[in-house]
Amino acid sequence: MSLLSLRDVHTFIEQFHILEGVSVEVPQGSIVALLGRNGAGKTTTLRTVLGLNPASSGTVTFDGLDITEQKSFDIAGMGIGYVPENRQIFAELSVEENLRIAERKKGELEEKEEMIFGLFPDLKRLIRLPGTNLSGGQQQMLAVARALVADNRLLLIDEPSEGLAPVLIEQMMDAIRTLSEHTTVLLVEQNFIVASRLAQHYVIIEEGRTVKAGEMADLVDDDETIKRYLGAA
Repeated sequence: MSLLSLRDVHTFIEQFHILEGVSVEVPQGSIVALLGRNGAGKTTTLRTVLGLNPASSGTVTFDGLDITEQKSFDIAGMGIGYVPENRQIFAELSVEENLRIAERKKGELEEKEEMIFGLFPDLKRLIRLPGTNLSGGQQQMLAVARALVADNRLLLIDEPSEGLAPVLIEQMMDAIRTLSEHTTVLLVEQNFIVASRLAQHYVIIEEGRTVKAGEMADLVDDDETIKRYLGAA
């Protein structure tokens, strides 16, 4: 059963037709990797799910409910968390304050802190430091942790490994695997090796259109598709 479904979605940003027929199925309890070259429309797909770049046609459904025309605030309130590519932490706020503002109801951080600090122990040590004092990897951890504070059933994560050192990539991958035991994940990841090690399913977007989807285990052995659409092998 799909927790999230996009069917023939078209999205414009100003006069530019960015998504020209994107279809994505995200089975509940899975990690799905959204793949494609730079500029293919992957980030816009995530933003369309959240209503930040609303679809002009097609349908987006979450847990069987049509959310295509819902406001972003309402969509997030249904249980969809978003970790943007550029992290968007509040640099002048402490780690704790960055986490606290993600609460939808009072006390959520206390309920989740054991899980969050279990995944990202560095954040507990740095809890009083402002975001501007964190390294890039620590900021990425904070961005993911912030999305875990509220009770989100689906996480949209955009380029979690970007700019991270190999040791931090491994730590981030371990964290995503662990959180996926409780939360469905739709992941945009330019690093195919990372994506292939995390996701059970994939969707490839090319020039704003879905061109291929299936099981990640099959894609790993499909050199022709990888070279054609991802430019890697």
